[in-house]
Amino acid sequence: MSKKKKQETVEAVYHKKLVKRRKPNRSIAGDIGLYVFLFLVAVVMFFPIVYAVSNALKPLDELFKFPPKILAQNPTLDNFSDLFVTLGKSWVTFSRYLFNTVFITFMGTFGHLIVASMGAFVLAKYDFPGNQTFFKLVTVAMMFTGYVTQIPNYLILNKLGWIDTYWSIVIPAFASPMGLFLMKQFMEGLPTSLIEAAQIDGASVWKVFSGIVMPNVKPAWMTLIIFSVQGLWNNKAATYIYSEEKKTLVYAMQQIQSGGIARTGQGAAVLVVLMVVPIAIFIFSESQILETMASSGLKD
Repeated sequence: MSKKKKQETVEAVYHKKLVKRRKPNRSIAGDIGLYVFLFLVAVVMFFPIVYAVSNALKPLDELFKFPPKILAQNPTLDNFSDLFVTLGKSWVTFSRYLFNTVFITFMGTFGHLIVASMGAFVLAKYDFPGNQTFFKLVTVAMMFTGYVTQIPNYLILNKLGWIDTYWSIVIPAFASPMGLFLMKQFMEGLPTSLIEAAQIDGASVWKVFSGIVMPNVKPAWMTLIIFSVQGLWNNKAATYIYSEEKKTLVYAMQQIQSGGIARTGQGAAVLVVLMVVPIAIFIFSESQILETMASSGLKD
């Protein structure tokens, strides 16, 4: 046997062993069971969305049927048309409510992303007196819900003169400890040698942060965007905003939803309208996160 053929035989044997080693130690029945389990989990998680959309498409007589049907028998868009007619009769237009919500959500999310990312970069990659103590305070702050901090927040915002303004919702969103914690944990996994190499090449701190750190922690800030948008989009802001022309879309929708039995159909349509944006952003962001996680792994 020639040297070339011997080498090819060795490579073939090695490849065969490698493939055999990588083959999952699982039977066909195990594979089927796994896929059935995953399918059932997907059905359970997707069912509430299907049921909500189906209810929004049901006429009133089907909404009051017992036992209720999962799918609409005679689907109609009357609930949505009635909802927009009701909103059109309000002295504050639907577009105004929508603008308020979009403005608060965009500004709050953008500010939260910038503040949390810059703070996390300093905590993760720089040593200074009180570094660990400050991060422990951030961790402790995550234990308290918004209900616990609502009174001190109100007193501070009132002292600043921000009550009944957009900033009463936007500014506190900047300081959410969850975003800072998430970004800091991701940035700690970023190789310090990458940052040091950029600094040796003459990159400024802002260049390192914006051009190197942020692109490589994209999964973290995309996840932060999902949580921030969901929280701000569903914020009624009724505690801090009193003027009707500054109230959010969620507040207006919930007022319609609480209109009694006559507005049951509109209430079902409200649920669909309110969940469209968070779900759409989640679906878009999820694909970005998976793509980035698969292609941006770095090791020191």
